Amino acid sequence: MLQNVWKNKQTILGILLAVVLLVVIRAFENELFYDPFLEFFRGTFQNAVLPTYETGRLVVSLSLRYWLNTGISLFIIYIVFREKSLLQLSGILYVFFYIVLLMVFIIMLRSSEKPDYMTLFYIRRFLIQPLFLLLFLPAFYYQKKKS
Repeated sequence: MLQNVWKNKQTILGILLAVVLLVVIRAFENELFYDPFLEFFRGTFQNAVLPTYETGRLVVSLSLRYWLNTGISLFIIYIVFREKSLLQLSGILYVFFYIVLLMVFIIMLRSSEKPDYMTLFYIRRFLIQPLFLLLFLPAFYYQKKKS
């Protein structure tokens, strides 16, 4: 019984620490990452012109943020479920979504003077926020309950 209580405390502390790290990434996004689209998408952007940006620097910054969030998210998934198979599946999905989303984001930016800003906004949102964690946790929980 005591072992179970300690395991639960460790799990809760691990999740809290990971969530704090995700919040820190979000709170210091302006200082930590190059992203000229942060301010652009905060305002009324539907009729605005895209800000100037450096493609290479933007890709590196988006990638760094994505993989930081991914590492923390994988840590949370492992702590919650304690299954390597779910961790491996999550890792594969994160790699797949990274490749697809980043390619679509870059193609949209480079192929048009005025791309669909809402699509660009949401693709970028999936790259810079840990939204997949919010999708994977309930999906894995449901799958575990079902089986």
